[in-house]
Amino acid sequence: MITFSLNGNDLSVDADPAMPLLWVIRDIVQLQGTKFGCGQGLCGACTVHLDGIAIRSCITPVSEAKGKQVTTIEGLQGNTETDEHPVQQAWIKNNVPQCGYCQPGQIMSASALLAKNTSPTDDDITQAMSGNICRCGTYPKIRQAIHDAAKHLASPASSNVSTVPLTANFQSDLSS
Repeated sequence: MITFSLNGNDLSVDADPAMPLLWVIRDIVQLQGTKFGCGQGLCGACTVHLDGIAIRSCITPVSEAKGKQVTTIEGLQGNTETDEHPVQQAWIKNNVPQCGYCQPGQIMSASALLAKNTSPTDDDITQAMSGNICRCGTYPKIRQAIHDAAKHLASPASSNVSTVPLTANFQSDLSS
């Protein structure tokens, strides 16, 4: 049994310790927001937070999560269970998604960046997002959404952004 916290809930899973965290999230826990893309940690579609750090769940064994906090796109929320996280709000405002497949990973990487740095420069954004690929090429919209979310997070009214219970390398392209 491997025990960890998933979106604020304690969870014990009976899984091979080498099983990728992605498959535990999708197949055992049945949360479908985290996507499978490349299976090699190169595209970012499977990004989740492990103790607040953006990681690629397709190459992270579930044993790495033991005793830690895992947050998926389903657990990323605003001040209440019905609020979107400021990054999600900015994504909507800027009409970022086209096909949408990469967006959960993009949002998770962006929210991890903004948890550490609420005033990122374009270079900070490029570095933080360099492991996330968007086949539709929405990089300028992604950058603008991150800047908009940063402005929102820097305002005093946005305190207490948190997670809610379970129930509820494009560096060159990004610079355009």
